[in-house]
Amino acid sequence: MMKHAVVVMVLALGIAGRASAQEGAVLARFDGGIGVIPVQNGAGPVNPADGTFPNVKLNIVRGVSPGAGPWRIDELKAVVYTSGRIRVKGRGLLLASTDSIGENAGQSVFATLICEATLPFTPHNTFSVPLDPNGDFRIDDVLMPTPGECASPVLLIRNKGGVWFAAGIPKIGDN
Repeated sequence: MMKHAVVVMVLALGIAGRASAQEGAVLARFDGGIGVIPVQNGAGPVNPADGTFPNVKLNIVRGVSPGAGPWRIDELKAVVYTSGRIRVKGRGLLLASTDSIGENAGQSVFATLICEATLPFTPHNTFSVPLDPNGDFRIDDVLMPTPGECASPVLLIRNKGGVWFAAGIPKIGDN
């Protein structure tokens, strides 16, 4: 009986070790999220007819336009491996304005990793998953194309239309 337990434990450790080795080393980690605020600023006189500003600067991040919103997110954690595998867990990605405040607007989202700090940007994308009614989602996929080095990682959570709703906060170091 004891030999059987030892054999099972050794096999389990071997399988876990092989799966971990296939993922490779960690390329980037993200711990925390920032919801999109679509407009950086507005300038010029207010249009008296509709209250809009004529000169609005959108909150474009590495070439990706913001979603209509704003959106908020409770929690975002992600790990990207050198193999291209990515695991993302998001909680509470919901609208933070309009009559649909606190809803997910029926959205599906995917993750995009961008490693370049300047043009040209290469988006590394996952498949799309639907948001739960409470805004929760999980992504376990392989980025396409597989990233090489990633000196300046930015992780964006986007919808099928390609706009971004949330961004990951890079985790630097082990703490």
